[in-house]
Amino acid sequence: MTDVWIIITAVLAASACALVGSFLVLRKQAMLSDAISHAVLPGIVIAFLLTSSRNTFPMLIGAGAFGLLTVYLTDKLHSKGRIMHDSSMGIVFTTLFAIGVILVSLFATTVDLDLDCILFGEIAYVPWDRWTFNGLDMGPRPIWILGCVFLLNLLFVISCFKELQIYSFDKELAISMGIPLGLIHYGLMGSVSFSTIAAFESVGAILVVALIIVPPATAYLLTTDLKRMLFLSVGIGALSALSGYGLAVLFNVSISGSMAVMTGVFFALALLFSPIEGLITRKFRKTDVISDYPTATT
Repeated sequence: MTDVWIIITAVLAASACALVGSFLVLRKQAMLSDAISHAVLPGIVIAFLLTSSRNTFPMLIGAGAFGLLTVYLTDKLHSKGRIMHDSSMGIVFTTLFAIGVILVSLFATTVDLDLDCILFGEIAYVPWDRWTFNGLDMGPRPIWILGCVFLLNLLFVISCFKELQIYSFDKELAISMGIPLGLIHYGLMGSVSFSTIAAFESVGAILVVALIIVPPATAYLLTTDLKRMLFLSVGIGALSALSGYGLAVLFNVSISGSMAVMTGVFFALALLFSPIEGLITRKFRKTDVISDYPTATT
């Protein structure tokens, strides 16, 4: 049963991340997920200091607040400070992450917060992190948390699908149609923040970034339809989690690292063999076109 809990946790994390990651990839803001995943560290530490507890709800609030603060400061630096967007993002997330590291260092004797756990996670411990409600063992706590985040992300995508679609492809059209871009933008970034912190303890920030970016990027190579891209992103993320766990068991290596590697493997396969954009597929297509031309005879 231990294996089952680990796999369910990884699949839920992958599915939640892939849903929101698809729109980041379409908006060419994929690395914003990396910025948010690091910049939320001060929010986690402050929530811990205020509550003296590792309760997930306060940490979600703290991380979500700093995730939105990261997006807000990045946008402001870009628009008001005349700094390129990627530079603004780098300035903000490194500064906030450094503040978080300093807070951890200052309160290292009283705060039970492990930076290695935040960055790399340890999904193998998930089966023993139980949630007890009214004396009943409800199962691993991360599964409940990630399940709720996945459902919230799914509800957000379904309810705002048209707005997210227009926002992702044509910002000017969205403005002309009166779509509240600020609400959609910060709603999406809030979902990214919550997905990131929900998966922190179990899979770690590094795998979260891989799950947010790589499966949607892989799906992007396989289809031009947004709905199909969302389904493919979730499926590729889940398949990466399953195959990554099998790889980790086979070679007795890091579970999170193996899952991240498998996202890269599936991306490489799509890059080479995609019916639309595959490098090898296009090469053979050109060869077929050339061979169709009649050859000169003497």
